[in-house]
Amino acid sequence: NNVDIRVVRIFNTYGPGMHPFDGRVVSNFIMQALRNEDITIYGDGSQTRSFCFVDDLVEAMVRMMAQEDDVGPVNIGNPNEFSIKELAEAVLELIPESKSEIKYLPLPGDDPKQRKPDIAKARKIIGWEPKVQLKEGLSQTIAYFKNLDMGRYKKPTDHTAHENTEKQSKKRKLEDGK
Repeated sequence: NNVDIRVVRIFNTYGPGMHPFDGRVVSNFIMQALRNEDITIYGDGSQTRSFCFVDDLVEAMVRMMAQEDDVGPVNIGNPNEFSIKELAEAVLELIPESKSEIKYLPLPGDDPKQRKPDIAKARKIIGWEPKVQLKEGLSQTIAYFKNLDMGRYKKPTDHTAHENTEKQSKKRKLEDGK
């Protein structure tokens, strides 16, 4: 059909413009810290993620659309890994006025231990790699959240995504006689 397309596979992206209650880990941690709520980590926090700042993502997408050699898919993300605990600690360091503490909850059974994009194809095809480091991006994102008119946003009902895992854990403990 002669449709000119490009395909990118987007990995964890964060930055100004995020909804404060979108349920993603970066916005969750920042909002919890700004509200002096406990920062909730599922598991021991050792699972890793990579976080790509939105400006880097947009640059990669524009470069991908501007080239004609490959339609993709091309992974777009930041290959630098951070543990969830490191992310929580960085948020607390960047919001020193927060009274939040880290709280550990059971890890859901389907939570991956690692998420890291291979951006070799992006480097080769569009000459791209992310530039914004995590703390720099978090600082900009925190400033964005601090300036939001929170009256325009509703906090969702209590989080239930981990409810089944918690029920399974309790059931196992009962079955094991603990």
